[in-house]
Amino acid sequence: MSAVRKSIDLSAWGDEPPRWVRLLAAEVEASNMTRTGERIGMSRSAVSLALANRYPSPNTAGVEQRVIDALDGMNCPAQEAVINTDQCRTYRRRAAPTHNPMAMRSWLTCQNCPKNPNNAQGDES
Repeated sequence: MSAVRKSIDLSAWGDEPPRWVRLLAAEVEASNMTRTGERIGMSRSAVSLALANRYPSPNTAGVEQRVIDALDGMNCPAQEAVINTDQCRTYRRRAAPTHNPMAMRSWLTCQNCPKNPNNAQGDES
């Protein structure tokens, strides 16, 4: 028996679905709706309704935030790894590790990262 991944139909979202919908669809294609729901902290049916643009609430900001936090990976120059936005937020908010020079170097890299909203330099690095 071969595993054939079915492409997720996003036509209900129009020509250009929002980024969070594309991330959600990619995760479902890579695993399945149940596992995706578990990963973002929602039910399988909520995932299905969101992908079909039939979520019962007129405001999908909560779903969008869950998807972004769980699935939107970024390259972190401080940790030298792909992390999600929640991990980024946690790492950048920690206190300066004054006891460890190597950890301090990573912390400073984080504080000066263009993805850090508290960075006064913005995207100039």
